[in-house]
Amino acid sequence: VIANATEIMLNKREKKTRLAKLNMIIGIFFSTLGTRLLADFSRYDPDLEAIRQDLLVKNDWSENDFLRVDKLLQNYGYAVEMPPADLGNLRAFLLEKRDFLIRLVENPSLLERESFSDLLMAVLHLAEELACREELTHLPESDLNHLNGDMKRIYKFLVQQWVHYMNYLKSHYPHLFSLALRTNPFDRGASPIVR
Repeated sequence: VIANATEIMLNKREKKTRLAKLNMIIGIFFSTLGTRLLADFSRYDPDLEAIRQDLLVKNDWSENDFLRVDKLLQNYGYAVEMPPADLGNLRAFLLEKRDFLIRLVENPSLLERESFSDLLMAVLHLAEELACREELTHLPESDLNHLNGDMKRIYKFLVQQWVHYMNYLKSHYPHLFSLALRTNPFDRGASPIVR
C-alpha cells in the first residue's frame, strides 16, 4: 500500500513538472511569434468587435471569468481576411521562425497537450503553403480562400491557447501576467510601459 501511494505521488509530481515545462514552451511560443500572429490575424478579423471586450483580460479576473470566455470562444465564427498585399510579410515572418517551430514540434512535452501540437502543425503548414508560392499578390480567389482558411484554423487555435495561457500566468507567474496584460494583442491601446 505504501509503495502504491508513493508511486501515485511520484507520478503526480512528474505530471505536474511536465505540465510546467509545457507551459514554459507555450510561453516561449507566444513571446516569439504567437502574440504577433494574434495581432496580425485579429486585425483582419471582420467580426472581432463582437468578442474584443471579452478578450481584454483584467488583473482581477477569476477562474470563472476565464471559463466564461473559453465557452464564448467555442461558439465564435473565427475569420481572417488578409489582403494579398500583406501575405508577403506574413510569409517572411513565418519562414524566419520556421526552425524555431520545428524545434518546438520535436519537444516530447507536447504530447501532454494535443491542441497546442495542432496549433504548431497548422502554423508550419501555412508557412509551407506560403513558401511554395513564388508570387502572392495576384493569386486567384480560390487560392486566397484556401490560405484564409489555413489562417482561420491557426487563429482559432491561437485565441483559445492564448486564453488558457493567460489563465496559467495569472495563477503561477504574476510578473509575466502583468506584461501579457500590457501587451494584449486585442487591446488597441496596449503598451509595455507601466502606467
